[in-house]
Amino acid sequence: EKAGRLRVMTEAAVLGAVTSVQVTADGMHAFVGTDRSNIYWVDLRSMTVELRNPCHYGAINQVVFPFGCSDVFATCSQDDVRVWNARTRQELLRISVPNLECLAIDFVRDGKSILSGWSDGKVRAFLPQSGRLLYTIHDAHKNGCTALATSSDCTTVISGGMDGEIRVWKVSKLTQVMEASMKEHRGRVWSLKIRQTLPQVVSASSDGSVIVWDLTSYTRVMCLFESTMFKALAFHPDESQLLTTGSDRRVSYWDTFDGQQIRVLETGGSHGGDEDGEAVEGEMNCLAVTRTGSHFVIGGETKRVQIWDYDMGVCKYEGVGHSAGVNFVSVSPDQSTVVSVGKEGAVMIWRTPDDVFSAATAEEEEILPQ
Repeated sequence: EKAGRLRVMTEAAVLGAVTSVQVTADGMHAFVGTDRSNIYWVDLRSMTVELRNPCHYGAINQVVFPFGCSDVFATCSQDDVRVWNARTRQELLRISVPNLECLAIDFVRDGKSILSGWSDGKVRAFLPQSGRLLYTIHDAHKNGCTALATSSDCTTVISGGMDGEIRVWKVSKLTQVMEASMKEHRGRVWSLKIRQTLPQVVSASSDGSVIVWDLTSYTRVMCLFESTMFKALAFHPDESQLLTTGSDRRVSYWDTFDGQQIRVLETGGSHGGDEDGEAVEGEMNCLAVTRTGSHFVIGGETKRVQIWDYDMGVCKYEGVGHSAGVNFVSVSPDQSTVVSVGKEGAVMIWRTPDDVFSAATAEEEEILPQ
């Protein structure tokens, strides 16, 4: 007997290929998942679709908070930049640039724009509420803009590229002018940090060097070398010390006055081990310091997020949740949460342990530079 044909009665379109469907017990609704990391709520009677849980579908490169604001944060990945509500975990804004990868982001200090560095070598600035393009710096870097930092007066942007160049830009809504181009790194610039007490910026590169640059003469002030690929750096809040980490699975403390290495911590192994109890090793990709400098947070190919005591040099807490390497970590300005992003496309919000939160918020007026 010839089989009958099935006729499509109704259909609904979703973003991405459908990878899973789960119908509710009453048969009236269904959750639908796609390969673009979107979860939809579908009314099966009217076939109306509601987006419930969106997320990045590729590796997330960075996560940043606006200055002094812990309610929202931004992430960047393939094709887009997204702004999230840190309390409700809902997506507030999606800025799409198709067929390009966003490698770096930063909020301007006054919160009036989001800076982003892209794989096509351009720096794009967007309005944080509407997502409208504010300006574009064309040909900022040859093979992609990989790091960004902004000055406290919001007039200077410093960018680092895949080719190792550091460039300083004077920006406004109407004009963007390059002030200087500094080339001493021979590899990708992974991280840039501007000093608050001196007109200097520090860059970390995969060529094994960390360079301190003078922003008045645009020359090198100091250079730190190590047999590693530097991935991240962070200042202690009083800027007397600099922390670095990278492929050697170590966190190094450096004196910012003379560039001497003060201390080295071995951090590459996961203290709890994997599911089989075996130690997990891997290079470190990211580093963040709490507001008072009492603790620092690291993450990397171990898939763990670790909180270390700054002075004691011991791991206090370890968060397990990522299924791939951790690319970036950021501590909220109010110190209540740590946000980590990974290569699997996950955004994870961790509550800061009570003792770490107390230490990170105590006596901050005495510790922070005036």
